[in-house]
Amino acid sequence: MADATAKKIRLELVSPEKLLLAEDVTMVVMPGTEGQFGVLADHIPLVSTLEPGVIDVYQGEKVDQRIFVAGGFVEVDGERCVVLAEDAAPLDKLDADDIRQKCRDLKEDVGMAETDAARLIATNKLSVTEAMLAAATGELSPNY
Repeated sequence: MADATAKKIRLELVSPEKLLLAEDVTMVVMPGTEGQFGVLADHIPLVSTLEPGVIDVYQGEKVDQRIFVAGGFVEVDGERCVVLAEDAAPLDKLDADDIRQKCRDLKEDVGMAETDAARLIATNKLSVTEAMLAAATGELSPNY
């Protein structure tokens, strides 16, 4: 890992509602579809999909922020890392009890779905919400 004076990359985290984060960081570690990957300054150009999970934002050698993303896309060009998240929230803002209730409600929705399409939508929402619960309760392992 590079030291705190290392060259930085611009991280922009965008959700459908707003720009959530725009700052220069040392490194970002993300939950890619093919597995965890890190991005530093001068990274080769890359476009990837993201799985529901946690983005670790490094300043120097330490994780400065941990943000749950519900999935999305990332584009890296060496100077910038742009994350287009389906939904995102800082881990310290997640309420495990609220998320547990949402999981219960979604399990009910899956059971009551009248069509395959409705069941698939509810199942996908449940999967993301379970990943959010795992992140909120610390059951999701760090991204190293």
